[in-house]
Amino acid sequence: MKKAALLAGVFLLAASLAFAAGPKSYQVTGPVLEVRDDVIVVEKGKEKWEIGRGAGTKVAGDLKVGAKVTIEYRMEAASVEVKGAKGKK
Repeated sequence: MKKAALLAGVFLLAASLAFAAGPKSYQVTGPVLEVRDDVIVVEKGKEKWEIGRGAGTKVAGDLKVGAKVTIEYRMEAASVEVKGAKGKK
């Protein structure tokens, strides 16, 4: 019985580590310039950052223009085009 519990614990630990090995997360902080269903625009210094927003985006507080926010985001490829490699002669 103890071996089964230990084995289950090891399996759960391995599964959680594999799940956590996703893309690195980043943060941007600044005032909100625009809020839409699919995008939040934040000013960082003199730059405008457009951060995508989806149904799974969690918002804590009243998200509105002028609010100072910190957004955590991850970079994810939308498409990949592989260029043909030049063969060596």
